[in-house]
Amino acid sequence: MGFVRTTPPRPVEVTAVLPELAPLARPAIRLHPRPGSPSVRDSSVGGPLLWPTEEPWPHCEDAHLHVDTGFRRSPTEVRLQNRLQSRWRPDERPPVLTPEEEALKARNAAWLAERLDAGPPWPAECPVPMLPVAQLFLRDIPLLRPPGQADLLQILWCPYEHEPNYKPSTALFWRSAAEVVDILATPPEPYEADYPGYVPEPCVLAPEAITDYPNSLDLNPELRRMLEDWNRWQAAGAGVDSSYAEYPRDFYSIHLGNAPGWKVGGWPPWGRTDPNPRYCAVCEVRMVPLLTIASWEWDGGEGHSWAPQEDQAAALAGSHYAGQDPSQPTKVEVGSTDNMQIYLCPVSPEHPHTDLIQ
Repeated sequence: MGFVRTTPPRPVEVTAVLPELAPLARPAIRLHPRPGSPSVRDSSVGGPLLWPTEEPWPHCEDAHLHVDTGFRRSPTEVRLQNRLQSRWRPDERPPVLTPEEEALKARNAAWLAERLDAGPPWPAECPVPMLPVAQLFLRDIPLLRPPGQADLLQILWCPYEHEPNYKPSTALFWRSAAEVVDILATPPEPYEADYPGYVPEPCVLAPEAITDYPNSLDLNPELRRMLEDWNRWQAAGAGVDSSYAEYPRDFYSIHLGNAPGWKVGGWPPWGRTDPNPRYCAVCEVRMVPLLTIASWEWDGGEGHSWAPQEDQAAALAGSHYAGQDPSQPTKVEVGSTDNMQIYLCPVSPEHPHTDLIQ
């Protein structure tokens, strides 16, 4: 990995206030994706996959609604727009395109011409080629528990919302990197995406091992009552701002529990619903969090305490011009700025995975 991101020390040691939380600590790896140019040999978000030419590229076979919402654009157009936005300035001077961006612009012009020539109703493709979401090598993410001799995890999704939960459908593949000899150079891409937030910006990673504590909703009633006991916080000498005296649980939720952003392992985020356990469709074992796909790396306001030390200045800067928000480096936006959680069977990683929007 070519760069480092470091989560600042938490303002309070969790177990100093609630020693009862110590048994609930889980290892996690914050991925810290940042825009870059990953290769097929790199762990990445939205980057190219180490995909063998002899293996068919995954396509989504589900039914897709093809109502023109005005949001749909080709993945090429989305990526080009993201690149240009990253260089926009308040003086409104247009950015100069690189040769690669000129090629993207030409590809998108050809796509638009094809669309206009076809006329309404707009072309509908089915099955839909899936888009890369994440590629994770075991050497970089040692928390992965791959089956057999596999050392590589690849996750893709269909960039359309699917009923009944209105989220992209996902596909997961384990493989041995050493067995991929002939690499697919130009994978197929979908004709369009439902929303720009379903086209991940290619990002390199700076994996960081952390200790993750549960969302307060995952705690039993007794532990939640302990969190809400201001006297306990004071007795621990935590030095928590007195503005939290009425609702100390908020301090835990904002600064201590459930690390935000893209992460492997750890605890799942909740909010859209109460905790909703997932069970393996094959063996009925309770599934565990594999990957959190986050719309934001940290929340605004006080939530910027989770911004890496290397990004604190940008996080504290407040407003960001033309969509250049450092807390959304992947440009992914799932649900209503929610998170997608990928779950895995702990007995056998080869059993079907499941996903959930929270």
